[in-house]
Amino acid sequence: MKIAVNTRLLIKNKLDGIGWFTFETLKRITRNHPEHEFLFLFDRKFSEEFIFSDNITPVILNPPARHPVLWFFWFEFSVSRFIKKNNIDLFLSPDGYLSLSSNIKQIPVIHDINFVHRPEDLPSFTRKYYNYFFPKFAEKASVIATVSEYSKQDIVKTYKIPGDKITVVFNGCNESYVPVSQEQKKDTKQKYSKGKEYFIFIGTLHPRKNIARLFRAFELFKKESGTDMKLLIVGTKMFMTKDIESAYSQSDFKEDIIFTGRLNPEDLHMVLASAFAMTFVPLFEGFGIPMIEAMNCDVPVICSDTTSLPEVAGDAALFVNPFDVVEIKNKMMIITENEELRKALIEKGRKRKNLFSWDKTTEKLWKLIEESLK
Repeated sequence: MKIAVNTRLLIKNKLDGIGWFTFETLKRITRNHPEHEFLFLFDRKFSEEFIFSDNITPVILNPPARHPVLWFFWFEFSVSRFIKKNNIDLFLSPDGYLSLSSNIKQIPVIHDINFVHRPEDLPSFTRKYYNYFFPKFAEKASVIATVSEYSKQDIVKTYKIPGDKITVVFNGCNESYVPVSQEQKKDTKQKYSKGKEYFIFIGTLHPRKNIARLFRAFELFKKESGTDMKLLIVGTKMFMTKDIESAYSQSDFKEDIIFTGRLNPEDLHMVLASAFAMTFVPLFEGFGIPMIEAMNCDVPVICSDTTSLPEVAGDAALFVNPFDVVEIKNKMMIITENEELRKALIEKGRKRKNLFSWDKTTEKLWKLIEESLK
């Protein structure tokens, strides 16, 4: 069979959550199924590291699709034309976008529909595109994959899609995320946090990630605890807001807030595995891969009690109301003062992490593809 795949988010040194999902699942699917031909559709020059096996043919389709108008043109003209000319049997889209003008079987992975519930977090044109087209993508899809039961039920309720059309495949975690030695932790802290312990947040600086309230909670924590604890923010700016900038600039402890920017996988592993605890308090999340990565590194997790996060974290996290700055501060205090609790969370994380792996994700996604090809 000939399977075309939307791989426009496979960008060297710039993989985010959906990018990693695309990378990890396609690497396994293409290598495990040499009997099929895969055509990877890029919207710009690609890196050879993404051509995982001999049964992959990379194709560059213009124009580069990084804006709502160009998204529309790319999927409705470039992709559609390619599908028709090459007798494609199935189109797989790991970021959820489909070609509405194509009539072959199509499978989107719709990770979440946060833009429905938090439209104010996005630029106007992007917001309008998502809320106009994603209901149509969900309707057009042969079947839909998503990454949590929360996201499935949200799609069912919001778009009136039958539940049996949607399969939960979860996310996984890179095998490289493992605990590190005390010596490695010491070296990492010397490099990033002046040798001090630190909380860590991993993700884009986006309004729904709740960075401003995390800064305010950290300030309260510093005032109450009197510790030399730092806060590391790992990730790139996406839609940086005045609220985030204001919370940082007005903090009495901004010298203890450290922005690392995007890190390569090796450095990210070291920084995460050397953290005292993860503070992951987004307002909306379709899954929350950083939590599983933390559990794999024996790092305890403080996370929001909203959307998909309780489903993913189970009993292996301290939960907070992400809107309550004082509660976030209180949990930061508890985890620094109660070593037994911290150890218990680490132990629970060791068990919880076993529920999630890219091998399991790939197996479920491939089963969905295989059934669609029949």
